[in-house]
Amino acid sequence: MNRISRAFFFALFRTTLLSVAFHAVPAWAESKSSQPPFPPPGRLIDIGGWRLHLNCTGESRAPQPTVILESGVGDFSVEWSLVQPGVARFARVCSYDRAGDGWSDLGPHPRTMHQIVYELHTLLEKAGIKPPLVLVGHSYGGWLIRLYASTYPADVAGMVLVETGADNPRRMSPDGKLVRSSDLAMGRAIPPVQVSDPLRVSDIPSDALSKMTAGIQEAAKHANEPPRDKLPPDARQMRTWALGQVGHVAAAVNPFENEELAGLRAERTKIRYQLGDMPLIVLTRGMPEEDGPDAKGLEEEHRRDHKAIAGMSSNGKLVIAARSGHHIQLDEPELVINAIREVLAAVRK
Repeated sequence: MNRISRAFFFALFRTTLLSVAFHAVPAWAESKSSQPPFPPPGRLIDIGGWRLHLNCTGESRAPQPTVILESGVGDFSVEWSLVQPGVARFARVCSYDRAGDGWSDLGPHPRTMHQIVYELHTLLEKAGIKPPLVLVGHSYGGWLIRLYASTYPADVAGMVLVETGADNPRRMSPDGKLVRSSDLAMGRAIPPVQVSDPLRVSDIPSDALSKMTAGIQEAAKHANEPPRDKLPPDARQMRTWALGQVGHVAAAVNPFENEELAGLRAERTKIRYQLGDMPLIVLTRGMPEEDGPDAKGLEEEHRRDHKAIAGMSSNGKLVIAARSGHHIQLDEPELVINAIREVLAAVRK
């Protein structure tokens, strides 16, 4: 989901779903389109009244860590279709779908990063996947695995950040201006993690539901535009279906994101090496994706941000993906695979 459409749906939920009382609407009609095109390749695991899809491949090689793949916003497990098979040749590796997306059920709202991190931790516990872990996060997923590492530091042995989100990204303000996340943070307390009561489609106000339905129909038409056309046919088919579901929108609703990013910024700047000497590789794009008169400056800022994030560990480094845009795992999957291999090797030393 691009920055503009994502901002639209955030605004939509703030005004229709989160700022008004829920009232019942007719149950979502079951139809062929409401069912995934094929069964999940992994397991559906109940974590407290809602199930998450976890797909693990490769053999465990104790004491080698298990690799956990965390997708970007609007993405889910199939985005790793070009990476996971390669990693499975030398490690146990798991991708999963956040609540509401892919094969997973809707979860409690709001979808704060803290909520998602709790759910991933619970999922791994329920699945019997024990630490140590090497966490791999793309874009928005980079924020999530950073928060996971700070929430459960004893569990994480290494990280790979793939085109990770910046600490102070640009955002669309309610009046349509591009500002920084820090400009929108209001210092609100992050809601406590919820361990029950997942959202139901019947909880969503009818006006919000109708707008969401119109939006997802359009999104599904563009589900596999480049570079996602590089995905295998089954992955593309699943993306087309998933982006046409209400859960895909609900999965991204986090009105507290700016406050959570403020917390990540504060943690990173509190001490020089927040992650100590943890093996850390940050992969950054080599192909520019910004446009407009300030494109060059924005790309330079992007590179500086990633260099600073690589500095969270005394054992961190920045790697430029020369032939990649934002989705390095699709443009240069072997580069991501090799980075994971390198981090695993560093953990064993």
